[in-house]
Amino acid sequence: MRQALRSASLRSRVALFFALFGALLSLLMAFMLYQSAHDLGQRLIDETLTAELDDYMARRERNPHSLPPSTVIVQGYVKDAAGNGDVPAYLSGLPDGRHNVSVGQLAYRVAVLERQGERYFLLYDISLQQRREQRFALQLGLIAIVMTLVSALGGVWLSRTVVAPVSELAARVRHRGVEDWERSLSDEFPGGEVGELARVFDRQLIRMRAFIERERAFGADVSHELRTALAVILSATEVLLSDERLNDKQKARIGRIERAARDMAELGTALLLMAREERSQAMGGTSSLSEVVEEAVAKHRHLLGHKPVEIEVHTNPGLILAADRGVLDILVSNLIRNAFAYTAAGTVAIVQDAHSLTVSDTGKGIPGGAVDQVFLRHFRDMTSEGAGIGLSLVKRICDRYGWRVRLDSGAARGTTVTVEFS
Repeated sequence: MRQALRSASLRSRVALFFALFGALLSLLMAFMLYQSAHDLGQRLIDETLTAELDDYMARRERNPHSLPPSTVIVQGYVKDAAGNGDVPAYLSGLPDGRHNVSVGQLAYRVAVLERQGERYFLLYDISLQQRREQRFALQLGLIAIVMTLVSALGGVWLSRTVVAPVSELAARVRHRGVEDWERSLSDEFPGGEVGELARVFDRQLIRMRAFIERERAFGADVSHELRTALAVILSATEVLLSDERLNDKQKARIGRIERAARDMAELGTALLLMAREERSQAMGGTSSLSEVVEEAVAKHRHLLGHKPVEIEVHTNPGLILAADRGVLDILVSNLIRNAFAYTAAGTVAIVQDAHSLTVSDTGKGIPGGAVDQVFLRHFRDMTSEGAGIGLSLVKRICDRYGWRVRLDSGAARGTTVTVEFS
């Protein structure tokens, strides 16, 4: 119940509060009215019994043979000191005082009094009174229901009136674009609690703008400095690779430096694209997936070296994706790089059809307890190399473009990763 109230809207909670308050108040009033009416009716009946009993005893003192009252409503009995008297069995055992007695479908209020050895019994038929009280209780119940409904409707109206400024503020914040950041919300909501809330939003927006500007400046500076350093490294490796005096072993090492620098440049580009808030900039352009797959296979083939691994590639040139080619290359290269790096022998199969890309290998696989965590940022098991950013980046790219990625793996049985594009 508490969880349901927390998840309900403010408007619903206000309306529910008023409905419950109205129901509680109307039920309390109905109970008090019913109890008061019941007590008043019983008091009048008791006073009537007392008056009738006093009148009969006075008549009996004047005339011992005077008969007790006998009407449709009131019925009297007398038992003399010798125990004579036609008193019903259901009355004879009652002590002095007032009692409620039921006989069949009839109900009576009974007054019992003993004086000078004689016992007097006087019955008042309260069946009609009970039926009146039942009708009155039904009327009070209907009034309570109506009051509850009226309270609920009043709560709905009041909640709309009270919550309207908050809803309007939420709509302004929700539809607020970057071009509207310079306008202050507190100018549109100058007073009250909503105005204070608007001022809090303004202060947070100022902090967010400052943070975003710092992040943009940092990204631009890091990107510039990183590209400069990588350009120097690539230029140096190009010059070194053209030197005929280097032997094959030295050229292989320099080539490894060159590939690492190019991979770093591509990864930096992808990370910067993924960090941009403007979705259109990160998702612009179209790319042929088959071309990206073939280039990624050729680029990472060196990871296999002399390992006895067979590569199977099946592509469909007809699949054109609305995605940045650099980002798509990062996704494909991460999958292929992992398959090549962690397969010591067997087969790496890359199948790209009209709807998906599947990369499967016969490598060492991923332990069962780690499969659910491979897409977490910086996750890596004890046998992995690298920083653990590859599959996390793949998941982020898929989430950005609305693609689905699935991974099936197990220790010593290889890994299969499938990316579905539609």
